[in-house]
Amino acid sequence: MNEHDERLTAGRDSTHQENGEDHADSGPRQEDGAQVSTGSETAGAPEAIPELVIISGMSGAGRSTAAKCLEDLGWFVVDNLPPALIPTMVELGARSQGNVARIAVVVDVRGRRFFDNLRESLADLDTRGVTRRIVFLESSDDALVRRFESVRRPHPLQGDGRIVDGIDAERELLRELRGDADLVIDTSSLNVHELRAKMDAQFAGEEEPELRATVMSFGFKYGLPVDADLVADMRFLPNPHWVPELSAFTGVNEEVAAYVFNQPGAKEFLDRYAELLRLVAAGYRREGKRYVTIAIGCTGGKHRSVAMSEKLAARLAAEGVETVVVHRDMGRE
Repeated sequence: MNEHDERLTAGRDSTHQENGEDHADSGPRQEDGAQVSTGSETAGAPEAIPELVIISGMSGAGRSTAAKCLEDLGWFVVDNLPPALIPTMVELGARSQGNVARIAVVVDVRGRRFFDNLRESLADLDTRGVTRRIVFLESSDDALVRRFESVRRPHPLQGDGRIVDGIDAERELLRELRGDADLVIDTSSLNVHELRAKMDAQFAGEEEPELRATVMSFGFKYGLPVDADLVADMRFLPNPHWVPELSAFTGVNEEVAAYVFNQPGAKEFLDRYAELLRLVAAGYRREGKRYVTIAIGCTGGKHRSVAMSEKLAARLAAEGVETVVVHRDMGRE
């Protein structure tokens, strides 16, 4: 050991010197077992590792709004970070002594040169035990085309082609990531305030629940919800629309709900579907999935699906699942 090394070593814990430990031949380690960073290792206890949310999805689907919402909730947000640098960002957060406890990263096709590195980065995060979630913003082609035309901007991937060509290319590029997403939000019919409300509902809680469920009623005639994980069809029940004294009301009305659940099969469906969801929820928890969207449909999304969604959400909430109810098409008729 030269004179310079001796001066660097002199300031270390005197216990090491008394025990005759050699500081030169292996990585420096304190007696209590804590690792001293050498520049290539991450210091700090596992609990110092920040939470991570990766925001991605279709261009024009609302990624910036979702990111701003998390920023307003106190998250440290980085826009358009190359995926290969995500583990580095998490490591820097872990060194912040708790000052950066939650990080949100926006990943999109603007960084397409680096996009192939995303899966490798996610695998790296998993090996480090980082709690990470993927939020994917989805939207229909029609809605995306309208949004790009309204701001008179080209799609990042359209090149010399049309906007729809860029959208198709982006969907193909993001297909696997969408399948891996923990939370998919369809913004086709949402305005900025409604999207913020959805993000608030999922992330505003101070304590992270084991599982969050969105129970969504919808009308089949308006199309299937593209962000649904599970879909159930209530059209096997008689439609209150054809009962004159009930037609004007919705499924949140007590008379309509009573009519729906007095029909043969309604209560049995609720009981058995709730039992099935217990099984599914247990599997989601084991797999680390934190969000599930359960879509309940009928013809117009006004009576049967609304009544069943309300009852099902109450069942889930009673069993400890944090539940949000959304009636997508109620009021459209």
